[in-house]
Amino acid sequence: MQTRITPQRALTLDYLMWLFTRITGLAIIFLALTGLGMGLILGARLQMDMVALLRWTFFPTYNHVINSNVPDVTLGWVSAFWQVMQMLVVIFAGTHAANGLRMITEDYLGRLVPRNILRGFFLLLWVAFLVLAISVIVGSAY
Repeated sequence: MQTRITPQRALTLDYLMWLFTRITGLAIIFLALTGLGMGLILGARLQMDMVALLRWTFFPTYNHVINSNVPDVTLGWVSAFWQVMQMLVVIFAGTHAANGLRMITEDYLGRLVPRNILRGFFLLLWVAFLVLAISVIVGSAY
């Protein structure tokens, strides 16, 4: 009778990205609920419509708020807190989605060359998305 060799646990990229996906999924839900709650609190006095509420929940930029029917735009929407919250949502959601694309590519593409080409394309797409989104967030405060 042979003894069975158990594999050693290690911190691999797949395990770390699996863990990251779970944590960012929870963080995205928390940040969305925070934006929804603040949108309800700050917009409840005017009975805002569902479109404006969802706009505030997922991407509360200054331009979205000023296009709504809220009389006091400077009530806190142009603060550093909302900019950091928007950046966290964008970074978590973009990285979460890029990791999902990476996992789908690895599952369904068996050959190494097309898989590496798609990985590079997804990496460039992810970087471009983050740069564009963060520039919109920082630029919308002025």
